[in-house]
Amino acid sequence: MGLNKKSVDDINVKGLRVLCRCDFNVPLKDGVITDTNRLTAALPTIKKLIADGGKVILCSHLGKPKGEPKPELSLAPVAAKLTELLGQEVKFAADNEVVGSHARAAVEAMKDGDVVLLENTRYRKEETKNGEEFSKDLASLCDVFVNDAFGTAHRAHCSNVGVAKLKDVAVVGYLMQKEINFLGNAVENPERPFVAILGGAKVADKLNVISNLLEKCDTLIIGGGMAYTFLKAKGCEVGTSLVDDTKLDYCKEMIEKAGKLGKKLLLPVDTTIAAAFPSPIDAPIETEVVASDAIPADKMGLDIGTKTAELYADAVKSAKTVVWNGPMGVFENPILAKGTLAVAQALADTDATTIIGGGDSAAAVNQMGFGDKMSHISTGGGASLEFLEGKELPGVAAANDK
Repeated sequence: MGLNKKSVDDINVKGLRVLCRCDFNVPLKDGVITDTNRLTAALPTIKKLIADGGKVILCSHLGKPKGEPKPELSLAPVAAKLTELLGQEVKFAADNEVVGSHARAAVEAMKDGDVVLLENTRYRKEETKNGEEFSKDLASLCDVFVNDAFGTAHRAHCSNVGVAKLKDVAVVGYLMQKEINFLGNAVENPERPFVAILGGAKVADKLNVISNLLEKCDTLIIGGGMAYTFLKAKGCEVGTSLVDDTKLDYCKEMIEKAGKLGKKLLLPVDTTIAAAFPSPIDAPIETEVVASDAIPADKMGLDIGTKTAELYADAVKSAKTVVWNGPMGVFENPILAKGTLAVAQALADTDATTIIGGGDSAAAVNQMGFGDKMSHISTGGGASLEFLEGKELPGVAAANDK
């Protein structure tokens, strides 16, 4: 996996038109942005390009308009918010075809240091198919391409891969650089001992991640709903817990693989059980903790137990690198969040490099107030999973090598 990519620090864009692909896929409610994290995360790269004296043309997708203009998915509110955050005007190029007469006129009128934001790239049906016509339209606006959108790096679209291939200078932004440094290098070249913690509901979502991380890490910890398929594969009675019977053989293979490779594979020794899944998800619920091989037939496991939480926290203490993807239980419920909280606390307390692989674990860490205690919280769910699987990400691959 070629991870040594040219970044915005390797170029100076003075007087040049720079197309910068960002991840502005922010949550909107009635036209108001409810969480500005992704906008804030993009600022360092944008500020660097402005400081160079580039003509900064920003683009991003938002939601799934499926190739047609949907006014409720317009990036207009993003332009307004970015204007506020940057303290300078971000001119919005309202164009249903993204690169239309408005966009061209706006770019034409730019002075060095100006910023323009294009309309939602997914208004064009070619975007998600990496169709040549839209890639050429985007390329015609700029001299240089910068990709800072890790969240879509695992997809080959016009606005991240198609346009990059049409430009001699295509580099990554600071956010992408950070993701490559932390996630890529953690897996390819970790400081050891390297502990990987995987949770979440389904084994099926993490098949390749489990297999790849077993080869790379020293200890692999399994929690969350997917632990019950592993426990059943070991012959434990798991009651009505979530189990994927089609993956029992796979789990057996992974347990054997760990043994062969001399890796520690930790599974829950006890579990927090209840009569049923909480409904609604945050409703009060009666629970008890039992040994993992003693789950009653009519009960289901919904979080790791207290001894397991201690065991997992202990495994983190001696680590030098920890990667965590997926909660330990139904963390949306305060009673069933204890396992996830214990792991988050253990990661907050260690001096190791701690990397949170996006998705629910990122949400959990931020919700629990541990965000600033982690070395790196990935901004991409699907992209970070594919990175942890050891796959090459098209959005990363398309950038110039150093």
